[in-house]
Amino acid sequence: MTAETAEIPGYVAGTWDIDPVHSHIGFVARHLMVSKVRGNFGKFEGQIVTAEDPLQSSATATIDTASFDTGNEQRNNDIKAENFLDVANHPQMTYRSTGIRKEGDDYLVTGDLTIRGVTRPVELAVEVNGFGPDPYGGTRAGFSASGEINRNDYGITANMALPTGGVVVSEKIQLTIEVEATLKKG
Repeated sequence: MTAETAEIPGYVAGTWDIDPVHSHIGFVARHLMVSKVRGNFGKFEGQIVTAEDPLQSSATATIDTASFDTGNEQRNNDIKAENFLDVANHPQMTYRSTGIRKEGDDYLVTGDLTIRGVTRPVELAVEVNGFGPDPYGGTRAGFSASGEINRNDYGITANMALPTGGVVVSEKIQLTIEVEATLKKG
């Protein structure tokens, strides 16, 4: 047991499949400079590998861009169109971690996020929520993560200026992620 694993109650090293039914990949964007619009991606998959040394762990995810949803069909269609996500030509977004470091009680995970064929580094603040048995004889792990991207970094530059200043949709997008994962048997 390392000093790092001793600080994480019930830590289990292994390979985990993200459970999309009990996970959430969401975002928050400012709208008209006065409110926030929230949404999520409904279809995704991924894996987390928790190493004996947690700082050597890794994560990958593939997100179906057509599963984008804000609860408003017109807005969803606008964002799925070529000016924003361009789902017809870019049906997936991907994330692959490249490093982890400890900061306070949380972990900072650096990784490569690819949107519209453009890959940029993104840092996520990750909280380890816990490890434990599920009622089906398996083992579950939970993580919360948050971060921020600038959509312009991915070539998503379409916007409309407001007569009072500002824009319709913010450049900065907040990411909110809740992951529950199942330990692979074997």
